[in-house]
Parts: sequence; C-alpha cells; structure tokens
Amino acid sequence: MSIKPSADALSALAWVKSSYSTNDGPNCVEVAHLPGTVLVRDSKIADGDRLALSPAAWAGFVAHAAA
Repeated sequence: MSIKPSADALSALAWVKSSYSTNDGPNCVEVAHLPGTVLVRDSKIADGDRLALSPAAWAGFVAHAAA
C-alpha cells in the first residue's frame, strides 16, 4: 500500500537510512516506525510515496533480504 502522511506527521518521523545505502549510490532506502506500521521510502525522493508495512511484513522482508 502506498500512503502520503501529512507534512506534520512526516516532520515528526525519525527516518533511518539503510546501512547498505551510500550517499552516491542509486539505491537508498530509509525507514521510519509508527505504532503498528513501518514506513519505507526512497531517500532520493523524500516527499514521495511511502510503503506502509506491518511489523510482521517488514520482519519477513528483512529476513528474506538478509538470506
């Protein structure tokens, strides 16, 4: 699901860039946590759409990506 939180909600979020992302690389992912939701965005398009995942879906993605 793609969502676009309000500007106030976005300013309060603490976005964390993936440790695998680089400042000059084309693939930069950031995540932020809300109660019951993990938001994922492209760091190069900070005002763009976000993916909203359940914590279980995020944990499954991370486990799969790490394998």
